[in-house]
Amino acid sequence: MTTENLSTLPSSPAQTELEFIDSPGSQSTSLHDSDVPEVDLFSPLKIRDITLPDRIAMSPMCQYSAEDGFANDWHFVHLGSRATGGTHLIVVEATAVTAQGRITPGDLGLWHDMHIEPLARIVRFLREQGAIAGIQLAHAGRKASCNVPWLSGTPLTPEEGGWPVIGPSPIPFQEGGPVPITLDEPGIEEVIEAFVATTQRAVQAGFQIIEIHAAHGYLLHSFLSPLSNQRTDRYGGSLENRMRLLLEVTRRIREILPSGMPLFVRLSATDWVEGGWDLKQSVILSRELKALGVDLIDVSTGGLVPHARIPVQTGYQVPFAAKIREEAGIRTGAVGMIKEAEYANQVITRGCADLVLIGREMLRDPYWSIHARSHLDEEPNWALPYGYAVKQRRQGK
Repeated sequence: MTTENLSTLPSSPAQTELEFIDSPGSQSTSLHDSDVPEVDLFSPLKIRDITLPDRIAMSPMCQYSAEDGFANDWHFVHLGSRATGGTHLIVVEATAVTAQGRITPGDLGLWHDMHIEPLARIVRFLREQGAIAGIQLAHAGRKASCNVPWLSGTPLTPEEGGWPVIGPSPIPFQEGGPVPITLDEPGIEEVIEAFVATTQRAVQAGFQIIEIHAAHGYLLHSFLSPLSNQRTDRYGGSLENRMRLLLEVTRRIREILPSGMPLFVRLSATDWVEGGWDLKQSVILSRELKALGVDLIDVSTGGLVPHARIPVQTGYQVPFAAKIREEAGIRTGAVGMIKEAEYANQVITRGCADLVLIGREMLRDPYWSIHARSHLDEEPNWALPYGYAVKQRRQGK
């Protein structure tokens, strides 16, 4: 994989984004000697009191398999199998902070104390396998109340069990979609309190890392982007005002977290639409988040509007992680179409990101982390019952 694959993007409508990424003097892909790297995919990463054994994580991916927000055996097997498959950081899918904040009726939730134990059961197993348990906390905002993707993914009608959606302004996600109820300031405070209360439950369940979901067009992202936020009060208009809700959620969560517990934030670095949220604003926001005690920005893109033209290809979001890392001086995680171990390793050795989060490829291969180690001539870290069988095979038994 060449340096160009890591540092450039194909043509797209968001040309200003590309000019910013490829601005003269950028050092984002030359911070490390790739022949003798300071760190690689299998180097430990210490964040506060947590030390990850390597730079591989399982990205949070919705399973749409819960009922009334409760984790079940599907989640136990789905998440547990990646831990036995050698992945040392498992981030649980977007978990709703309120029932209204679910994307679909199948979303996980943690808005009630009764949700704690089913998740704690999973956390205990992950930690027994030597994995770090993280969880992504979310509110779907105007993209809530939809059917699960394999049925239709379309908004649910009231007759189908749909519920009202909320947002910064009365602008639906797509034409014909539900018009969100505009949050007033008491409603905004309720959202903040829901994130705080859910964080407390996550800590009680034993999670070791919290990630705030402020990407993909969901509620916190919709406050950031001028395409979805057309308010004229202190939560809209200027960049400072549009950032206010996420910064307040972050501040309040950081205040209640143990000092040694890492806090991540997932951002969409660009809406891929002119006049929307973009990389320059993401860098400014990331600096503010770092000042509030955020430890890593999980860098994604898009999701705010359905008509964005996104140049999807291997590593298409890596340059955004590299630029935020360089310009904001904060750790970043790279996501998006990262499939091969060699490419993931180069993302780290070239200094583009501190962590690689593997998503769909880890759905296809629960043992991606072990296979990556084997492919890159590292000793595989099989779970003991599996490793014993592998050793026997090597001995011809």
